[in-house]
Amino acid sequence: MSDFASSTTTSGDAATQPATQHAGKLYGRWYYDTYTVPYEENEHWTQFFGGVADAIVAQLQPKTVLDVGCAKGFLVAALRERGVEAYGFDVSEHAIESASPAVRPYVRVGSLTEPIEGRYDLVTCIEVIEHLDPADAPTAVRHLSEASDQVLLSSTPADRDEPTHVNVRPPERWSQLFAGFGMFRDFRHDASYLSPWAVLYRRGNPSLVDLVLEYDRAWSELRAETLEQRRALLDMQQKVEELSNAPSGEVEHLRKEVLRLRDQVAGREAELATALGRVEELEAYLARYAGLEERLNAVLSSNSWRLTQAVGLPLRKLRERRG
Repeated sequence: MSDFASSTTTSGDAATQPATQHAGKLYGRWYYDTYTVPYEENEHWTQFFGGVADAIVAQLQPKTVLDVGCAKGFLVAALRERGVEAYGFDVSEHAIESASPAVRPYVRVGSLTEPIEGRYDLVTCIEVIEHLDPADAPTAVRHLSEASDQVLLSSTPADRDEPTHVNVRPPERWSQLFAGFGMFRDFRHDASYLSPWAVLYRRGNPSLVDLVLEYDRAWSELRAETLEQRRALLDMQQKVEELSNAPSGEVEHLRKEVLRLRDQVAGREAELATALGRVEELEAYLARYAGLEERLNAVLSSNSWRLTQAVGLPLRKLRERRG
């Protein structure tokens, strides 16, 4: 794909929503420089994306990967260092221009509101889709689903303080959209190496029985773990209150432990929400069959169907006699 970087999308398309028409201008130098950890090549981001790349290679073993919303191409670079044929695109011209010389040929300016050319073993979309205009969400999910049979998605379910987060949704809503395109959550894949709410969607045609089994198993396990962590958190908070007269160092240690447990509980709550998304998947799955049944009944009750059956009856009788 030597011409990958020159394959740009058209901006300002009439079908594109206003919030995404000039999105590239929102994500300039200021946007990346004001990260809690500046979004540049440094030890923090090298370790983070290196760990993500290691997990992807070890668990999914893709030969080709497309990182949608790749920013400066850190994940693309990490995957390529590990022998994966990785590419990426991002709406930010500044981000693409800031990519390192080694990765620059493999990244380009592009938008998820436009169709994705080619097919990949895996498509990643990391904290991107919540930036899109809500009206563009179904189109974006369709484009992701058309590009691969596996989509690794991470989209914050709660961070609405970021001004560009205009499309924050609970995990089950993304599951509902993906289910409409034949993509279902893989509950056996633990994507916490990316974020507590990260999900791997796979293309499939599972039976209703299998969907119920997977949902119930995941829900039961996550519920039990969440309740256990809540109890541990409450116990720790009680200890902090009881040790109000204890040495300050011991109290500070306990307070840090309480904060750690709170983070764990928050992560589990997010996972529980993703498990609940299976309900939405089941509803979407059943709706597909309900629609099929309605169409079939309409055909069977139509005049053209009855006429075809009446005309074909003598021929069928003749074949039966010959048989």
